[in-house]
Amino acid sequence: MINGILNIYKEKGYTSFDVVAKLRGILKTKKIGHTGTLDPDAEGVLPVCVGKATKVCALLTEKDKEYEAVMLLGVTTDTQDITGTVLDRKSVSMPKETVLETIMGFVGESMQIPPMYSALKVNGRKLCDLAREGITVERKPRRITIDSIRITELALPRVRMAVHCSKGTYIRTLCHDIGQKLMCGACMESLVRTRVSSFVIEDALRLSEIERLVASEAKEIPPADWNAGMFSFIEAVDTVFLAYEKAVVAPEYEKLLYNGNRLFESCFAGIKKSCGRGGLIRVYDTKGEFAGIYQYIPESNDYRPLKMFL
Repeated sequence: MINGILNIYKEKGYTSFDVVAKLRGILKTKKIGHTGTLDPDAEGVLPVCVGKATKVCALLTEKDKEYEAVMLLGVTTDTQDITGTVLDRKSVSMPKETVLETIMGFVGESMQIPPMYSALKVNGRKLCDLAREGITVERKPRRITIDSIRITELALPRVRMAVHCSKGTYIRTLCHDIGQKLMCGACMESLVRTRVSSFVIEDALRLSEIERLVASEAKEIPPADWNAGMFSFIEAVDTVFLAYEKAVVAPEYEKLLYNGNRLFESCFAGIKKSCGRGGLIRVYDTKGEFAGIYQYIPESNDYRPLKMFL
């Protein structure tokens, strides 16, 4: 059985769902999920989880991300990107210093209103589906964090920038809001996601490359016998958690681990005394198999399973 994470380069024209559907056919498995929607016209890093790794999907969605975007000043659209209907056009004649200062004013914490053309759901319906029907609903602002914005090219009316941000940040809404602040309007012309957590664009593989590698590495092995270890492009499940300290359970407490019971410091072999205090640890059995993520509970002075992968 295949259990692991793939760093996929989502190409333009594909939805995130398209990528998952195609991978189901390539890998001959049904249990696959992606870790955060990318618009069809956007491209870049899309981590995809297979098998037991699908339990990681929600955790990866929470991770910070990096993007490269081109913002087009002077154009406002209903979708906040270049694919939408143009609502307004204005000439852009302002000092570059004004543009730079305004953009940098968005670094830090702020409240952002999600766009109508998004996959967010209201009363069970996607906002984008409502928008296509001409329905606009009130959206609650969400707190986001822009860790940094680096301008890589400034040739008005276009601005190319690299954005490091928190989960839930819409880059096209960021472009729209910058345009509103500059009183000329703006939309997102292009978007490439360059990083999700530890998954970077330099290592991402296109679907055609995955298909070729499967044909090469699986060779004559039937799909029923495929496993993550035989494929060079599949990352182990614990890759996502390498920032957490490692702990190996002692042999006599392995059954407690397999049953998902709480564990104490004495249950681990060679664990540091401070391991996991105030945070999380990744736990392995004596054979070196990744079992799950445990969280230290100060009140009871024990470790409890947060997510199990056995």
